[in-house]
Amino acid sequence: MPTLILVRHGRSTANTAGVLAGRSPGVALDEHGAAQSAALPARLAQVPLTAVVSSPLQRCRETVAPLLDARPWLTLHIEERISECDYGDWSGRKLAELGDDPLMEVVQQHPSAAAFPGGESMRAMQARAVDAVRDWNARIEEAHGPEATYAMCSHGDIIKALVADALGLHLDLFQRVSVEPCSVTVIRYTRLRPYLVRLGDTGDFGSLAPREDGAAAADRDGAVGGGAGAA
Repeated sequence: MPTLILVRHGRSTANTAGVLAGRSPGVALDEHGAAQSAALPARLAQVPLTAVVSSPLQRCRETVAPLLDARPWLTLHIEERISECDYGDWSGRKLAELGDDPLMEVVQQHPSAAAFPGGESMRAMQARAVDAVRDWNARIEEAHGPEATYAMCSHGDIIKALVADALGLHLDLFQRVSVEPCSVTVIRYTRLRPYLVRLGDTGDFGSLAPREDGAAAADRDGAVGGGAGAA
């Protein structure tokens, strides 16, 4: 079965503003995020990609644009099922304001029981993303063979939920996974089990150095997944 390269979108204007973007329109990459996406083609230069799949949201499409420019023979496929979690009434709100909401504790400690007002549950989010990957695995294998590799650009909580599924972790443990903006996570699927080959690889170990709270909050993973940056 194929190898999946999961790319989280680059740092966005919502990340730096501390806003839970969700599916709000007009959320673009900030200057740093644009630089991250510009570096992506070189990071993946040795990988023979057969397809690029993206969330429909602007920040994901902007992230893969340099990669597609570098490989004009690849077609961009938009996949609605890997779009950001529908945070409903929480969308567009400051994360600092949401921290005192009792639901945030559920999101952090018992996400399988969390459902966003006017939005979707985290269980539904994971289920649709896993279904999308399974469908794309079959589609890529049929078209390009079992050794094919393809890229998929999505969001922090989506990628973490896919990693949890690949590792056989309950969704309640997915908050232990960390994926920074424009990080690369690789899952190799086989007939009997998936293998996690890379997790949240940015190629920059400087991110492990202590930082001021504001800088850390801008880059940490997950919209509500880490209670920090916005996906």
